[in-house]
Amino acid sequence: MFKALLLDDANGSVAAEIRELDEAGLPAGDVTVAVEYSTVNYKDGLVVRGLGGLVKKYPHVPGIDFAGTVIASENPAYAAGDRVVLTGWRVGEVQWGGLAQKARVRGDWLVPLPDGLSAREAMAVGTAGFTAMLALMTLEAHGLTPGTGDVLVTGAAGGVGSVAIALLAARGYRVIASTGRPETAEYLKGLGASLVIDRSPFADPAKRPLESERWAACVDSVGGNTLARVLAQLKYHGAAAAVGLAGGSELHHSVVPFLLRGVSLLGIDSVMCPHPRRVAAWNRLAAELPRATLAALTTEATLADVPRLAGEILAGRVRGRVVVKVA
Repeated sequence: MFKALLLDDANGSVAAEIRELDEAGLPAGDVTVAVEYSTVNYKDGLVVRGLGGLVKKYPHVPGIDFAGTVIASENPAYAAGDRVVLTGWRVGEVQWGGLAQKARVRGDWLVPLPDGLSAREAMAVGTAGFTAMLALMTLEAHGLTPGTGDVLVTGAAGGVGSVAIALLAARGYRVIASTGRPETAEYLKGLGASLVIDRSPFADPAKRPLESERWAACVDSVGGNTLARVLAQLKYHGAAAAVGLAGGSELHHSVVPFLLRGVSLLGIDSVMCPHPRRVAAWNRLAAELPRATLAALTTEATLADVPRLAGEILAGRVRGRVVVKVA
């Protein structure tokens, strides 16, 4: 038996409670993991609140991320005692996830926990930090270097934004943080932001397809009109890495910046990311993300806190990263 946060659909209303479950009820998979830590992402908020149509079958165990120790394996890549981390692959959506003391998944979805990174630190990174690293890797492959110019991070106080600032600053980039929460300014500067600006100017529709060149690159977790304005302000050959849609999924914009400034819009997918790229990203996170900074952007919670946190993260009231101790 093990404890889990179980969701059930009662007459169209999703309810969450901590339950004792039998290991025999775990889904199909060739590796069983004793979960030590999970986390709360924006998508977890949607799942726990029954929004977005992400869960097709109840009862359901949420949690799109987890880290822990293998306790049984039929996969030759893993043995009992191995330390592992999982993000993505629609775990926590179409398959039971990591907000439980045990999880069973396919071994090829797992990544070995990098040396020097604890399970708690891995979940302080989680999907949000993993996505931030994928964005950095993609922007640097596009040609971004610390000497290219300012890098804008939108939705800066959220999970992706917080880790993106820390990673970029550690690499020597000058980071500009955009947020709608002015009270987080000192927090963002502590992560490495050189300047904190208000997000409100990005909410106004652009009056022309090209604006003054301001940003060498952008890590954007907002989408919508914010992303449209950023594209109009990118420098020549600049790029925006689109990682989220907190401000809307539609993009109304002109092709002019692409044609006259050669800018690029780079999509970042963390869910189905191929295994070799996952390993590379996690190894870079272990090597490059300052541990003190990671600790500063992290708070800890329990399974019982998750239903409340689900509402808070959807309302934009969660700062940085939340790890959930489930062991």
